[in-house]
Amino acid sequence: MSDNNDAKHDGGRDGRSDRDDRSGLSEDWARATLEKLAFAALHEQRRSRRWTLAFRFLVITLIVALFLSYEGAQMRATGLAGRFTALVRMDGTIQEGGPASARPIDAALRHAFAAHPAGVILDVDSPGGSPVQASDINAEIWRLRGRYPHTPVYAVVQDLCASGCYYVAVATDRIYANPASLVGSVGVLMDGFGYTRLMHKIGVTRRLLVAGANKDFLDPFSPLTKAHKAFAEKMLAQIHAQFIQAVKKGRGARLRPHPGLFSGLIWTGYRARQLGLIDGFGTVGQVARHLFNAPRIVDFSPKEGLVTRFAQHLGATMSQTFVAQWLSPLPHVQ
Repeated sequence: MSDNNDAKHDGGRDGRSDRDDRSGLSEDWARATLEKLAFAALHEQRRSRRWTLAFRFLVITLIVALFLSYEGAQMRATGLAGRFTALVRMDGTIQEGGPASARPIDAALRHAFAAHPAGVILDVDSPGGSPVQASDINAEIWRLRGRYPHTPVYAVVQDLCASGCYYVAVATDRIYANPASLVGSVGVLMDGFGYTRLMHKIGVTRRLLVAGANKDFLDPFSPLTKAHKAFAEKMLAQIHAQFIQAVKKGRGARLRPHPGLFSGLIWTGYRARQLGLIDGFGTVGQVARHLFNAPRIVDFSPKEGLVTRFAQHLGATMSQTFVAQWLSPLPHVQ
């Protein structure tokens, strides 16, 4: 009897011990789970707070940028106090979508003239580019000269003003440069590559279906025919004639006769002055001080946006120039 009772008591103690162990494990698991949930909630709250702060900072930055842009636009639209020289820079290849294209340059020139400066300086450093863009800027300068007849506009050449750049510069009242600057190149070219021999060498066959006898005009993967070459040269001659007419209109009697003047040759600033392609030597500061009597310079040049600058860092501009100049058969005055 005694042994049986002891066994029963031992069994009861073992059962209670098992229940206590399971209860302890359950409490530990619950505590650990709650700690994990609390930590996750805290982490999520901190991350949400960081995103909120970042978003607020971005909104404030955009508001400040818009405010500064508005203030700048208002200042330009209403004019500036005192005598000053307005400056518009045109750098790089003249091509659609670029900083030296007609849209931003024309807008900058309009703002510059509307501010009623003592004079406008077009600060140029460009190898040329699209004849369409250059012609548009040329026409806008002539229009602004007619609207603001008492506001002179002079072009100042830095290192280079060739082809399309010179197409633009001849629309100004005067052109100044450095004796070592390169000026001129009054001509038109259309460049590209032909890949027919390479395709034959590597065993690639061109499959081109067209509707229209000349739809494959200047296709780099097809042979260049004599008819297509003659047609392209005739087209370039027409653009060249337009370029020559613009130069004669802008420079007039200041041009000196020379057989190579419109041949595409480029000249030093020293020689360009002798030929009447420029009017003299001078820098932006010298023109502002001595010719406009307004040494204070206000820059109206088009400003590139953050997206454009970021794309340039990634090489987008390089690839765009490569496609425009090497793969596209469009003519350019360069």
